[in-house]
Amino acid sequence: MFSRKQSANDSVSEDMANKQKRYEALVYALHTDIYRYAYWLVKDKAVAEDIVQETFLRAWKSLDSLKDEKAAKSWLITILRRENARRFERKQFDLVDMDDVSLADEALSSNETEIEHRELRALMANLSEEYREPLMLQIIFGYTGDEIAEQLELNKNTVMTRLFRARNQLKEALEKSNDSRGISNG
Repeated sequence: MFSRKQSANDSVSEDMANKQKRYEALVYALHTDIYRYAYWLVKDKAVAEDIVQETFLRAWKSLDSLKDEKAAKSWLITILRRENARRFERKQFDLVDMDDVSLADEALSSNETEIEHRELRALMANLSEEYREPLMLQIIFGYTGDEIAEQLELNKNTVMTRLFRARNQLKEALEKSNDSRGISNG
């Protein structure tokens, strides 16, 4: 009876050792590529490192589902893209009841706001359609990522990536606009 229990423990230990070796080989071979892709995707070193860490954690948990070692890179990239999308799903925005907010009714600030809105609309109009359309569905209609994916007949991860990229393009365009205004104003 003792020998049967001992051989079962040896088998489990051997399976864990094999899994550990597969995982270490996977990390060693693909970590640099996966990090490079994550950094390209988010343009932030710390966020890229976090996403890569989460990606490899999920890879460890489901390593037994990877049957073809040649597909490991695309498998990890898929996990990474899903982790990136999860960042936005978890994000909670602070909402304020409009009745609790007092709004200033000054002509000057109203005029500035109108100018900013016009500039933002122009920048949004300059986005390519693949980025502008999901962004407009989210901003104007308040659709969720799932609803946008259904409307556009796209994968939800594709929608989330396009929304992320659209916001980044707008942010960069606004920064360029603000920088050029600062230079011309002295």
